Amino acid sequence: MDFWSSLLYFVIGAVIGGIIGFFVARHYLQKQIKENPPINEKMIRAMFLQMGRKPSEAQIKAIMKSMGQ
Repeated sequence: MDFWSSLLYFVIGAVIGGIIGFFVARHYLQKQIKENPPINEKMIRAMFLQMGRKPSEAQIKAIMKSMGQ
């Protein structure tokens, strides 16, 4: 009986720990995305200029659309 009760406590603890870990990781990831947003149009323009090209608005919109998929 002692083995089964300790196994039950382990399983319950693992489930609770997994749930808590999920919400903590989700909160941390949302915080990181808020502080460091993914690439935007301004960054794309800067990358084009570093390559020595002047991007058109259509190129920028096409890149943003392809990244959104």
